[in-house]
Amino acid sequence: MAKKYIDVMDTTFRDGFQSVFGGRVLMNDFFPAVEAAKMAGITHFEFGGGARFQSLYFYLREDAFEMMDKFRKIVGPDANLQTLARGVNTVMLDTGSKELIDLHAKMFKKHGTTTIRNFDALNDIENLKYSAERIKHHGLKHEAVVTMMDLPPGCQGAHTVEFYEKTLRDILDSGLAYDSICFKDASGTSNPQKVYETIKMARNLLPEGTHLRLHTHETAGVSVSAYMAALEAGVDGIDMAASPVSGGTSQPDILTMLHATKGMNFDLGGLEIGKILTYEKELQECLSDYFVPPEATMVSPIIPFSPMPGGALTANTQMMRDNDMLDKFPEVIAAMQEVVEKGGYGTSVTPVSQFYFQQALNNVMQGPWKVIAPGYGKMVLGYFGKTPVEPDPEVVKIASEQLKLEPTTEKALDLADADPEKSLESWINRLKDEDIEITEENILIAAACHEKGIAFLKGEGKLNVRKISEMKKDCEEGSSSMGSGNYTVVVDGQKFSVQVAEGDADIQVTAVNGESAAPAAEAAPAAISGEGVDIKALLPGNVWKIVANPGQSVNEGDVIMILESMKMEIDVVAPKGGVIKSINVATNDKVVEGQVVAVLG
Repeated sequence: MAKKYIDVMDTTFRDGFQSVFGGRVLMNDFFPAVEAAKMAGITHFEFGGGARFQSLYFYLREDAFEMMDKFRKIVGPDANLQTLARGVNTVMLDTGSKELIDLHAKMFKKHGTTTIRNFDALNDIENLKYSAERIKHHGLKHEAVVTMMDLPPGCQGAHTVEFYEKTLRDILDSGLAYDSICFKDASGTSNPQKVYETIKMARNLLPEGTHLRLHTHETAGVSVSAYMAALEAGVDGIDMAASPVSGGTSQPDILTMLHATKGMNFDLGGLEIGKILTYEKELQECLSDYFVPPEATMVSPIIPFSPMPGGALTANTQMMRDNDMLDKFPEVIAAMQEVVEKGGYGTSVTPVSQFYFQQALNNVMQGPWKVIAPGYGKMVLGYFGKTPVEPDPEVVKIASEQLKLEPTTEKALDLADADPEKSLESWINRLKDEDIEITEENILIAAACHEKGIAFLKGEGKLNVRKISEMKKDCEEGSSSMGSGNYTVVVDGQKFSVQVAEGDADIQVTAVNGESAAPAAEAAPAAISGEGVDIKALLPGNVWKIVANPGQSVNEGDVIMILESMKMEIDVVAPKGGVIKSINVATNDKVVEGQVVAVLG
């Protein structure tokens, strides 16, 4: 009897890169491995979308559309090239209008995409309907998704087989068009028995011949068992990656699954071990200079208790490294259970996983529920759709008070469509204001990436790739000299923010607790006890935008500047009315927690 053919999607160049490197891999470094994958017989690739869309503009100074075009040229016209989209969010962290959702599908079709895997982290089917329609309208295949995870111990009310059956029935009853169905577990926490029962349920519920897939991660250590359970239950396709971006926070390795299914009645994509070995050797050579974070290669037994998806885990740890706060990571992960429980059990996958992480970070750094992360707050208030269960009423109340928003039951798409800032006209006008060429690609880049997208389009993007050779070079140079920039130094246990510059430039040395430490002549005024109110950074990050200027009068609550930290835009507000005496930082400056960023008189 012929073995059952199982379609294999190689996630190496999208989810693999995201899960191990936070998406920060330059296209010319990995294109030889794409050629090797093609030679190994792989014809189905995940090659873009999701966080790998934004990461190119945020960190790589590369155009995602150019990367997609070149990828298509390498693999040829017949390969199934797949991307990831987040329902009404598409490739944005915020919800998009109908115009932007349509533009996303149109541009991804134009630049080589075959299939779009389309999910909603809340499993709110209303968030899939319009995006599904536009995907099909533009001639793409639509893969509709049910998102999965296991709940932390003691939690109940969602993420059971029954819950997934209801979600799948809602998809079928909605009439939205689909070409395949995928059950997606970004945290890899779904236990194998539940996976088996879920796939079995779906196989019985779906029309005969429906292509059914499972996507999971190795993060919690059960991915191979989950895939074996899914194969036994009747799945038609699974996702895998190639070493060194397989296992750990990523998908199981192709070789691992070929080994696990030896002697069984499954043919994994017609792939041969020898050819895959050659492909993986080429990939390892391509990525040999890239720093692999230790956490990316680990299987964590605590992930089921604090579900953090592999693709978000390393992205967050990389950002924590950038902001000198990686030591807080264990505390943040531990704090996630409460955040998930009180947030309404949305699946821990982007953007909800980022909302969970941001709120857990705030709870650790600033005290439980003292500061509501904007995304988390808007989620519990209903602005991204209906959560699987009702969020904690007290958290909803706190979020409403802090964000000055009332809870809503309006559809997320309707809210976005009514927002003039999410219209095509708004972004066209922004490009005009910045003297940037108006193309459909540029409109989507700006709408998805906001200020960092604008910076990229103006040629001002920053390169932030962790390569071993560069890290060694930095260490060698740092041993003899300091480059210009902002540094935090510790003297006798006290932190100081130090500006370093070449030549005779004015510099500042400001104690993080706000007291002046030998300021240079004619430097911006530092905070002096009794002469003003110090306004401090609540979290480490970068100065994204300065709103107020010295000498300007402000009222209590007025925004003085906006910091960016961990994908959050954090308003720095005036604690009372007064006049701005000084702005102690500049745009793009790196700041540390507790650093005085302005003084109010």
